[in-house]
Amino acid sequence: MPLGPPDRNPPPFFRQGASAQARLVLCAALALFLMVADARFHVVEPARAALALVLHPFQRLLLSPVDAWESFGDYRRGTERAMAAEALARQQLVEQAERLARAAQLQAENQRLRALLELRPALDVASLSAEVLYEAADPYSRRVVIDRGSRHGVQAGSPVINDSGVLGQVTRVYTLSAEVTLLSDKDAAIPVLNSRTQARNAAFGSSDGNGMELRFLAANADIKPGDLMSTSGLDGVYPSGLPVAKVTSVERRGDTSFASVRLQPVAQLDSVRHVLVLQPQEQHAKAKAEAAAMLAAEAASAASLKAQRKAAAAEAKAEAKADAKNSGGQP
Repeated sequence: MPLGPPDRNPPPFFRQGASAQARLVLCAALALFLMVADARFHVVEPARAALALVLHPFQRLLLSPVDAWESFGDYRRGTERAMAAEALARQQLVEQAERLARAAQLQAENQRLRALLELRPALDVASLSAEVLYEAADPYSRRVVIDRGSRHGVQAGSPVINDSGVLGQVTRVYTLSAEVTLLSDKDAAIPVLNSRTQARNAAFGSSDGNGMELRFLAANADIKPGDLMSTSGLDGVYPSGLPVAKVTSVERRGDTSFASVRLQPVAQLDSVRHVLVLQPQEQHAKAKAEAAAMLAAEAASAASLKAQRKAAAAEAKAEAKADAKNSGGQP
């Protein structure tokens, strides 16, 4: 291997160039120049755009976990909002259904009350409106309790009706409530009149409590299904002309001389809520007689007072005339 002249250059580690301070000043000046040039002349704008274009895929790749987490969070929050909105909608639907049912109930109740209010002026007896509280607990009777008692003027024996017809009769009176025996009770009885034939009879509650029946009616009596039975007014309790029941079946058998006649009350006894408590006819007649006597006494008293006043006026006139005559005869 041929030998050449020795290399006199120093190793790279020992090579010295510009000093670090000079390089710092140079880099600072270059940076300042680039900032001024970019701010004034937008020199670095193409390079920045090219660098952003090159780095955009890497940025999207690095941001994909963050985007996925945010998308999952948005989906979870959207699901929660949708479930909350569904729950609210279901609750509102239930509330609206309840309101609709209550509105229908109030409308039906309003119609019944209007019918009662229109019925009250047609009755020539004193009446008191009441509301059914509950049905009596006795399983062997058909009775209801109303929210009016002796404190409100309810008397035992008072008829109870609604807009359809007769319901029953007050049998027990308490201070703030009263017990009404319905027509279908086995111990109930009411005198009735056949509106078609004008035949009178008595209707009794059936033994099973599901209707009424006519007892001791001749087998050849003129009665048929559909006949309307109304109050006759002969008992002194019920006003005449109130609907009671309709004939549902007539059974005539050859082995007996009486017909089996079943009736259905015209008033729906199981769905009634508002009723009118009437004053018994006897009490009404007594009150009417007392009122008439009072009016007659007041008229007689007024006539007597008027006669007394007339006599006093005539006497005063005669005295004045006599005084005038005596004063005119003096010299």
